Amino acid sequence: MDKKKILVVDDEEQILSLIEKKLKASNYDCVTASRAKEGIALAKSSQPNLILLDIALPDMDGYSLAKELKKDKGTREIPIIFLTGKDLEPRAINERIGETEACGYLMKPCSLKELLDKINATIG
Repeated sequence: MDKKKILVVDDEEQILSLIEKKLKASNYDCVTASRAKEGIALAKSSQPNLILLDIALPDMDGYSLAKELKKDKGTREIPIIFLTGKDLEPRAINERIGETEACGYLMKPCSLKELLDKINATIG
């Protein structure tokens, strides 16, 4: 059985490295991007099973990136889970996430169990 591939888009190199290590140790393939434009290109070229997407990116916010991905027929079916370290009101996050058709969000830092539970609930 092929490993499921997850694209992680986050501008913090330490977060990318940590999540990548955790996902690979949990038998997932992982590709990473630190910019939105790079994330769009990787989503199109690598066709991941899931995208973990930071809300705060330097070149485009995660909500706008998710909307771009959902507009493209090649990436619109890829589930998205937002990651955020922002201290935002959960109601506001849920409202914005609903506009993007994402599957939910996790607050950073989250435990490996929380991350894997959310991934498994989303892509099995």
